[in-house]
Amino acid sequence: MAPVRANMYNEHGGMISSMFLLDLAAARLREGEDGYQWDGEAWLGDDLNRIFLKSEGESYSSEGIESAEVQALYSRPIGPYFDIQAGVRHDFKPEPSKTYFALGFEGLAPYWNEIEGTLFISEDGDLLGRFKGRYDQLITQRFILESLAEFNFSAQEEKDSGVGSGLIDAELTLKIRYEVKREVAPYLGVSWKSKFGDTAQFARDSGESKDHSSLLFGLRIWM
Repeated sequence: MAPVRANMYNEHGGMISSMFLLDLAAARLREGEDGYQWDGEAWLGDDLNRIFLKSEGESYSSEGIESAEVQALYSRPIGPYFDIQAGVRHDFKPEPSKTYFALGFEGLAPYWNEIEGTLFISEDGDLLGRFKGRYDQLITQRFILESLAEFNFSAQEEKDSGVGSGLIDAELTLKIRYEVKREVAPYLGVSWKSKFGDTAQFARDSGESKDHSSLLFGLRIWM
């Protein structure tokens, strides 16, 4: 059987392919303040070995770029529905910039829920965690309701960065997109983001709100 499997992989599983996905909110209204955010990824490889590049961040008119990060990851399947990923993450913003080792998983949970969990260890030994979930519900063949959730955690307090230990923040987003074609889809959505625990207290102490809501207008493209 081993030669048969090897032959099938050579003919059907060894092909190099690629994918690019970008979700860009060109207008994001937060308490009357305009801005934008992005969340994108690209990969190159075959069915077993892939290199991922991921980036996300956000900017507001009065603050400039508030957060910006890039991840470079090696991905390999550990089962029919999940991949394990390892690599590096670099945060350009907020300053000072930081670099982390990243180790996580990504895959398809029951009921077609896409989930992703990652641990990050900084150069200084600080440990962070992130969990993401996403679910698409077809309304029609072209209108899709997309639900997203993101949770960030820290194993330690970083008062200078305004980060407390435990749950740092959570963001819940609801979007409805219209697929002009499968690769191009404008969308309208709303999001709610809140800080928790000591992180929320640090925000209040500095005169910031611990939570906010946003109205999103954006475009999702892939190829």
